[in-house]
Amino acid sequence: MNKKPFEIKGLFNLKLLKADKRLITIIICLLIATALWFLNALSKSYITTLSYPVKYINPPANRFLANTPASKFDIKVEAYGFTLLRHKMAFTFSPLLLNLSAILKDSDEDKKEVTIPTESLIKQIESQISNEVTIADIRPQTITLILDRLKTKRVNIKPVVEIDLQPQFFLKDSIVLKPPAVEVSGPAAVIDTIGFLKTEKYSFNEVNTTIQQSVKVICPQNISLSDDKVTIYIPVERYTEKEVRLQLQAKNIPEKSQVRLFPSEVKVTFLVNLSDYNNIDKDNFTAIVDLNDNEGETLKVVLAYMPSDIKMVRVTPENVEYLIEAN
Repeated sequence: MNKKPFEIKGLFNLKLLKADKRLITIIICLLIATALWFLNALSKSYITTLSYPVKYINPPANRFLANTPASKFDIKVEAYGFTLLRHKMAFTFSPLLLNLSAILKDSDEDKKEVTIPTESLIKQIESQISNEVTIADIRPQTITLILDRLKTKRVNIKPVVEIDLQPQFFLKDSIVLKPPAVEVSGPAAVIDTIGFLKTEKYSFNEVNTTIQQSVKVICPQNISLSDDKVTIYIPVERYTEKEVRLQLQAKNIPEKSQVRLFPSEVKVTFLVNLSDYNNIDKDNFTAIVDLNDNEGETLKVVLAYMPSDIKMVRVTPENVEYLIEAN
């Protein structure tokens, strides 16, 4: 008669297992047999394919790897099961390092393109994998290396920034980069096309103080930089309004004549940064009129000289009347 489900379930009751020594013996034997089978399987030799990432290092002096060769090798290896298991558990993601100087030591230095059979790399690769592993095959069967002469030159950096200033705040001077230029190194064909480099774009909002910040330089592909970051210095200062009164000077007065100007004095209004407020006065300006540039009955007032760091300059009046009298 078939046992009922609850009777079968009872066979696996922990208390019954402890009481039935024969069942415990059978289970132990099964575990031992499984372990022995597993150890026997791992002691045998196997052939399998492993995929490795590849990194190309140490190019010959003054030469540059200009292309992107195979980034992965599929390697057929033969080894004992123990070795393969240990290898897969410990080194799956370790890249193979291919020394280009060693690979190309017998090649013509002037040859730009070199094709290397991967079979010739077996010893270099085996030394990195394990001395317990035998390499049977590598795919791809060849790699192509395109080498270019390494060239270095110094190029200027252009900042790419957006600045939103608070009211009454202005740039006191030009934006400065330190260093203002960097050395670029890479394939000569690429280096020759580089006139300058730019920084990444940075935005500064509601600015009311001088900015000093490290910014990243955009690097073209396959190019190395002496500095990949530069310090940007943006001088910002509060400006305030100031005015000076200037006596007009006349140019190109006809011979044996004198000129009268109405008015003979103008007012110059401008914005100046607070640190220079007391340093700027009327002696820093020169206002002139040129009789060769008359506009009918008036002459245009021109500031022939004024400080370079003032802003929003206004001259009142912009034009003056004149009268030429004979001496």
